Amino acid sequence: MSITNDSAITEFILLGLTDRPELQLLLFVLFLVVYLVTLLGNLGMILLIRLDSRLHTPMYFFLTNLAFVDLCYTSNATPQMLTNFLAEKKTITFVGCFTQCYIFIALLLTEIYMLAAMAYDRYVAICNPLHYSMKMSRRTCICLATFPYVYGFSDGLLQAILTFRLNFCRSNVINHFYCADPPLIKLSCSDTFIKEHAMFISASFNLSNSLSIILVSYAFIIRAILRIKSAEGRHKAFSTCGSHMMAVTLFYGTLFCMYVRSPTDKTVEESKIIAVFYTFVSPVLNPLMYSLRNKDVKQALKNVLRRNRSLGWD
Repeated sequence: MSITNDSAITEFILLGLTDRPELQLLLFVLFLVVYLVTLLGNLGMILLIRLDSRLHTPMYFFLTNLAFVDLCYTSNATPQMLTNFLAEKKTITFVGCFTQCYIFIALLLTEIYMLAAMAYDRYVAICNPLHYSMKMSRRTCICLATFPYVYGFSDGLLQAILTFRLNFCRSNVINHFYCADPPLIKLSCSDTFIKEHAMFISASFNLSNSLSIILVSYAFIIRAILRIKSAEGRHKAFSTCGSHMMAVTLFYGTLFCMYVRSPTDKTVEESKIIAVFYTFVSPVLNPLMYSLRNKDVKQALKNVLRRNRSLGWD
């Protein structure tokens, strides 16, 4: 299916977060620092899990995939955004805009189902510890991790095609810092009924479906934890889920605000601020939450640093 339409637009202009020139350099430095910390945190998490054999478990296998998705997620929009902070001509090609929109939706869907897979893993670990190794076999883990990518990139392609088959003849100025669905729909001069409803149905179905898996898993987890008699045992069980619960709350909260609404001038403006949270804040906080609240990760980091220090002395 072709993504081109009958409009004469061959490129778009991204307005970014603000049109105030005095803030461009400050925002460039701020988001560059956040982006570098995000790269360092998520790459560091992936390498740490690879280097420490004690972290070669299903939980950290999913955490590696989450870090990889976050890495790709923030890298999809940030380079263009940073370039536009300093450039006079803040343009992106039609094909480039389609690609950015597609990858963004695909990775967003991948992340929400990866979070659901991680919730299921915690459910099995806490509620069925004796059968954990059997139920969460290597094959099962690979299937649970592969599904989010396959489904995310399939549904993402459909959503992106529906968006870019619209006619854009009103303007080529996108009121956002990346090629997002709501502002693109506002630019269209053709009937957007199918696209708007497809976006709403996809967002509602995927958010509610994945969140239901998480909530049901945690309902069983909380019930199992409350049955643990020792306070130390309950604290240990809760600590293994705390980081995941924080990540889910932050990510899903912003997504519900972003997508389960019709695109109006007001919501498009609000969506730019909301998008900052799940594009930059969530990816930079995830490795921090999973490392600072996890004894195994902190111990693995100490072991790697100690090993490197001893090699340096030798």
